[in-house]
Amino acid sequence: MTTYFTGDGKATNRCFTGKTLALLVLAALSDGAVASGFQLIEQGSGLGNAFAGSAAKASDAGTIFWNPAGMTQLQPREASAGLALVKPSFKFNDQGSSVGVFNGAGNGGDAGGLAAIPNAYLSWGLTRDLYLGLGIGAPFGLASKYDKPWKGSAQSDEFDIKTINLNPSIAYRINDKVSIGAGLNWQRIQADYYRQVSIANPGLGGVTAHMQIDDDAWGWNAGVLFTLSPATKVGLSYRSTILYHTTGSATLSSDGTPAGNGTQAALAAGGGQSDVKANLRVPDTFVLSVAQRLSDRWEMLGDVSWTGWSSIKKIDIVRTSGLQNGVTAQTLDADFRNTYRVALGANYALSDTWKLMFGLAYDQTPVKNEHTRLTSLPDNNRTWFTLGAQWKPAKEQTLELGAAYVYIPNTKINNNQTTASPLTNRGTVIGEYDSSIWILGAQYSLAF
Repeated sequence: MTTYFTGDGKATNRCFTGKTLALLVLAALSDGAVASGFQLIEQGSGLGNAFAGSAAKASDAGTIFWNPAGMTQLQPREASAGLALVKPSFKFNDQGSSVGVFNGAGNGGDAGGLAAIPNAYLSWGLTRDLYLGLGIGAPFGLASKYDKPWKGSAQSDEFDIKTINLNPSIAYRINDKVSIGAGLNWQRIQADYYRQVSIANPGLGGVTAHMQIDDDAWGWNAGVLFTLSPATKVGLSYRSTILYHTTGSATLSSDGTPAGNGTQAALAAGGGQSDVKANLRVPDTFVLSVAQRLSDRWEMLGDVSWTGWSSIKKIDIVRTSGLQNGVTAQTLDADFRNTYRVALGANYALSDTWKLMFGLAYDQTPVKNEHTRLTSLPDNNRTWFTLGAQWKPAKEQTLELGAAYVYIPNTKINNNQTTASPLTNRGTVIGEYDSSIWILGAQYSLAF
């Protein structure tokens, strides 16, 4: 199945309420997972440094996301906006899958697609020591879509997650050495998940199952920034988990392919359409960062981050209406583990207006092994290689451009979802993914 999160299709016939506006903005935010799991770290400047030093450098208003305490290092008013274009590639090579009626189908082509991830931030100094800020971004997202037919179609055809995060923040400078900050996070998530019904009778090959869920919830973030010397900054930051109690619908439908009387039996067994619910807790993150100026030209940046992916073990999608009220319609057995990410970066100042950026990072996957790897999320450990440049046409303006190649080793999968019931038999997908990710990003910052 594939999960898609979309806005309210009837919004054009209604007045613009706050929720409707949020859904429209959500529809514009992207769904391409870049960090491990389905986390998106393209939140402000720093792509050229592999986002090393993110909680310590406090170089623009994007610090609202990484460490709100960093606002005390900014000009009285600063704004920042950016966009990252992400092109992942996930190509499956079958090595003996056994997937019922889809046994003779293809490998699904490239399940990755081009995505755009925007962000925007505003910081405002009320006094020399007290700052307010507002950020908007998409901290989680995922999209995978296979060409049909393919061997794993009974497990997933498409999977799409979108989020939007509004982050009002406050920061206070305690003294010249220590600043603190905190923020609230209103976050909305939407998901759609499509798969083909896999059963023993080949006549049911034309039945598609679709689940759609969404919800909004609150979280928080906080940070502290230590200015140990004019050349050395250390940042600590934390973003909380967010628990969603999502609701939505599950639908079985025929694509019109001749399927005999068996199609009607499958639609009746699934209830045709029913309401569903599912609980999902997205992970918390802890970041330790260092920014060290070595000379007038060289600066070094470092990061160690931890993400609590073990908050996602399995997701039970339960029917709440129809003939099978109370029955679990689908269980996503992710069985994630907690992960670490380590990043190193360097900046070299060519002049007062130009700076070169370099970065390297290792990002651990939350997927434990090939048996728990999902066709909807063929994730693996990642190594980032990044370059960038920063241009300051004026003291108040900064334009930053960055590029990254994310290397992903060949990724094995052996996911067995075979059951005794033909209506829930999703077969076994065995094979290997050839994967990689390219990222291009731009960020513009203005002090005013």
